[in-house]
Amino acid sequence: MPLDPQADDFLQKYNKLNLPPLSEMTIERLRSMVAPATGHLESVSRIENLEIPGPNGQIRIRIYYPHHGELESPRAAIMYFHGGGWVTGTLDAYDHLCCATCRRSESIVISVDYRCAPENPFPIPLDDAYAATNWAASHLAGWDIPEDKLVVMGDSAGGNLAAAVCLKARDAGGPVIGYQVLIYPITDYNLQTVSYRENAKGYMLTRDSMAWFWEQYVPEELDRHDPLASPLRADDLKGLPPAYLLTCEFDPLRDEGIAYGRKLQEHKVPVRFVHCPGMIHGFFRRIDIFDLSLQKVQEIADLIHEL
Repeated sequence: MPLDPQADDFLQKYNKLNLPPLSEMTIERLRSMVAPATGHLESVSRIENLEIPGPNGQIRIRIYYPHHGELESPRAAIMYFHGGGWVTGTLDAYDHLCCATCRRSESIVISVDYRCAPENPFPIPLDDAYAATNWAASHLAGWDIPEDKLVVMGDSAGGNLAAAVCLKARDAGGPVIGYQVLIYPITDYNLQTVSYRENAKGYMLTRDSMAWFWEQYVPEELDRHDPLASPLRADDLKGLPPAYLLTCEFDPLRDEGIAYGRKLQEHKVPVRFVHCPGMIHGFFRRIDIFDLSLQKVQEIADLIHEL
């Protein structure tokens, strides 16, 4: 299919910026380009900023509480791990997405400000994500949420962390995770797939950018074989929670996302595949630009209503 008109318009504006390759930017400049979300925030009951303990020090989280309405308690607790190649991304950049997810799913959303590479390489971001998930699990009773209504969710590098948290929780005997929502997740360090060749450049996320992100997150190449870095490399995916897995046509990560979903299915894990023809990587958090973003947020919210 041709590019979605909103994706085409976004890319034309983005490409006019003529930004240098990521490898030629300082980390500070790259991070400064991740702007806070703008526009109207959907209404939630309240937003709370906390610091919680983790194996590498305090972890910042932001909790979004839903309006209860006729509900006696929230439907679920959703851990949200932001994207940004394990290098960039902020809580502020995901405010709108988390508010919309909270309100529409009638669930608590916990956005995690995990430590980023290259200062904190693998497995430190994952350790933070797992520690935050354990913390949330220990608070479910106080929120009157059943233990099987803990959901992990993330986009891109955050989708990688969400998938890895599920693997880690299964092998460690907890916490119980009821569902995983993986939005165009990074699942493998292999940069030779068809989608990497077809979408190597021109669609914002490039093959060279992903190679650079991997170098920052997992500098030791042998460590990239670890299933907690490349979940697609896991020998056994049995016992993982059911998954919602979204991919985009014009995305270097398309094929590894599809491959991970198929492998989950081979290991008897229910998967809901959602493919977005004409769409590009990164659309999901930009709810002020892409109509499809809010459509998918509502789709995920409806799914959580059914859990």
